[in-house]
Amino acid sequence: MTSFPHPSTSESGPDEDPDRDDPNREEQAHAYCLRLLTARARTRAELEGRLTQRGYTEPVAQRVLDRLTEVGLVDDEDFAEQWVRSRHLYAGKGKRALADELRRKGVDAEVITTTLADIDAGAERDRAEQLVRDRLRRERLDDEPGSDLKVKRRLAGMLARRGYSQSMALDVVTVELASERERRRV
Repeated sequence: MTSFPHPSTSESGPDEDPDRDDPNREEQAHAYCLRLLTARARTRAELEGRLTQRGYTEPVAQRVLDRLTEVGLVDDEDFAEQWVRSRHLYAGKGKRALADELRRKGVDAEVITTTLADIDAGAERDRAEQLVRDRLRRERLDDEPGSDLKVKRRLAGMLARRGYSQSMALDVVTVELASERERRRV
């Protein structure tokens, strides 16, 4: 009769979670997430990526993230609202740039659409006008032929890099440049 060795409890199969019975590993992951959240709010995807980089298994990461979500420390919708409000107000970002930033942070497309719906076209245009006005005040406006074209390109490029549509950027720059020239004549 052939005897087979009993399976060792230290060996784990390919489908088993080696960290399942190690509560210290989960607590370490939890503490790490809390440290990250102390610095700034983060999305679930960002935290999951950081845990993966640190070598935590997916089941451990999911349990920790579920726990943080349950107590309200991880909330992608709230994160998206705060991010959009802050980046639109302080960095002057347009809808397109904000959507790209949120996508890179792992926010769901539906949440992005809902969050960006709060920014109406009027508010976006007002912010673009303010950005152009602020930049024009520091701009040297020559009376040389073609100088307005250079200024328009530079300002439209600034708005485009911040996520504003080309048509809005050109319209805002044209109106604000004419207004600034009039202001300087007086």
